[in-house]
Amino acid sequence: MDIPGTWGNGTLIENLERKGVSRRDFMKMCSGLAAIFAVGAPLASKAEAQEATKIADALGSVTKPNVAWLQLQECTGCMESVLRSGASTIEDLVLNQLSVNYNELVMAASGEAAEQALKELNEQPHILVVNGSVSLAEDGVYCMIGGKTSKEVLEEAAKNATAILAVGACAVYGSVQAARPNPTHAVGVDEIIKDKPVINVSGCPPIGEVITATISYILTHGDTPDVDAEGRPLFAYDQRIHDSCPRRAHFDAGQFVRTFDDEGARNGWCLYEVGCKGPSTFSPCPIIQWNMKTGWPIGAGHPCIGCTEKDFFDRFTPFYSELPDVRGFGVESTVKKVGWGLVGVAAAGVAAHGGLTMLNEIKVRKANGDLETLEAYAGNESDHPTPPTKATEQ
Repeated sequence: MDIPGTWGNGTLIENLERKGVSRRDFMKMCSGLAAIFAVGAPLASKAEAQEATKIADALGSVTKPNVAWLQLQECTGCMESVLRSGASTIEDLVLNQLSVNYNELVMAASGEAAEQALKELNEQPHILVVNGSVSLAEDGVYCMIGGKTSKEVLEEAAKNATAILAVGACAVYGSVQAARPNPTHAVGVDEIIKDKPVINVSGCPPIGEVITATISYILTHGDTPDVDAEGRPLFAYDQRIHDSCPRRAHFDAGQFVRTFDDEGARNGWCLYEVGCKGPSTFSPCPIIQWNMKTGWPIGAGHPCIGCTEKDFFDRFTPFYSELPDVRGFGVESTVKKVGWGLVGVAAAGVAAHGGLTMLNEIKVRKANGDLETLEAYAGNESDHPTPPTKATEQ
């Protein structure tokens, strides 16, 4: 993978300085990236200062990459997540330094001029970012751009791509349009591109900073990040929402919202019984959040719907029905049997929980002393996390 060969002229730091960005602000962003890469949390620590300096040196010295940003069968929500992070941030400025030669959603050119821009870009090395699924039914007629099917557009753009990012649930898994009966036969990017690694930045939509961090990782390291079995960057998708949820203590204490706007809802209790899919969903939502860390679904009182997971629309609907047999921390009974008398046990569990949030499989101790894995679907091994892999090994 010749990612360094993708860059054009002029370094990133030179361009940022011309725009008035100070070294201090640039280092602050790099510290946040170091934290995300290390533990999934955008909070820099002393231990990450050295890594932040390395990132700053590497990221600041790269020159503009050429980027093709495709919009296939999708709703534009992923691009909105990138563009509307809540303010003009250093991350936005970094993305602005990309030579996005083609993005039909936001580019000024249209028609033949836009098609010519994509054709010229496809003939040279570039980073390929894809939003939206690929339609295969009836020879791809359900999604066509410039007289070509989405499959043809994708394959032509991927031919000379040095890195490929599938951004959003549509590009990763097909999302809602791939739900049964999937009339357009919608599939994700990695169902079409088999000869190159595809980095899956899942979510409906993904968090804008996660998209930025993934691109910045490639710019910084000249390689793709380590990924899990679903092709998602481990630095962002290596823990369950349930593990870092600020309402986790209420789950362990048996304090649940049972109807929206009841006393539990007003007190910020756990949303498990109204359908929260956090125990089966891997995403940094509670840590990074949206709109400059001002909010996220559970923080706003709505249960997680599991949108970063494969086939979430089929697996997790009805969205307001609870998952079966999710076990409490340190309690061998299911949540329906977790009572107020177990608050002391829950408190001990919460204290121990802090040291376990980075584990993909959380072990809980049963009454007989044996350890078992926290399960979202009891007895269904297909829903358990699988060991991480390297993107280049796919």
